[in-house]
Amino acid sequence: MEKAPFPISSWSEDDKPREKLMLKGKSALSDAELIAILIGSGSRNETAVDLSKRILATVSHNLNALGKQSLSQLMQFKGIGEAKAIAIVAALELGRRRRVEDAVELVKINSSKVIFELMQPIIGELQHEEFWIVYLNNSNKVISKQQLSKGGITGTVVDVRLVFKVALEMGATSLVLCHNHPSGSLKPSEADKQITQKLKKAGESLEILVLDHVIVTETGYFSFVDQGIL
Repeated sequence: MEKAPFPISSWSEDDKPREKLMLKGKSALSDAELIAILIGSGSRNETAVDLSKRILATVSHNLNALGKQSLSQLMQFKGIGEAKAIAIVAALELGRRRRVEDAVELVKINSSKVIFELMQPIIGELQHEEFWIVYLNNSNKVISKQQLSKGGITGTVVDVRLVFKVALEMGATSLVLCHNHPSGSLKPSEADKQITQKLKKAGESLEILVLDHVIVTETGYFSFVDQGIL
């Protein structure tokens, strides 16, 4: 008989913030719970969350002020050793850098040429075949480029389920298929055509459009859409 999962009440106090993040998402956690995940564990008399609350109280619960604390200042708290202090400082520094960086303008896909220019530097000169998926948002802007498979010069294998699992996780509404032909040939194989139709049909049921399939070589490209076969 399969055992029932442990109720949340049975988890250790130090594990609860991690479980909460997994179940409810990062935005559901308080500042103290996020810091508790960084430090991992508290002490015999104090949970990681309580320790984090105590640290935040000394800076009036202001994360900017916490980010200015030195390692030695953080290590004055009982339960915060060098490793935990470093984790806090590093995480807050990443947050600071994220705020000051200019937002990256996403590439908008409005032609097969844009796909070629995007992917040629990545796969155009390889001596083996790779299959990539370019995931797009509802404005046809690139939100991610992911290598799906890597194969020998004779071909590669495509996992249809993985393609759409990633798309759903990213909130992509459409995608472009892309692979290279190390031989330099721009003619699609029968296998290329079959996998394109297979992915297109799978996407239709999930309302995720396959906008194009672009074959890339060192100097040129072939677009299924431009050639009227998608």
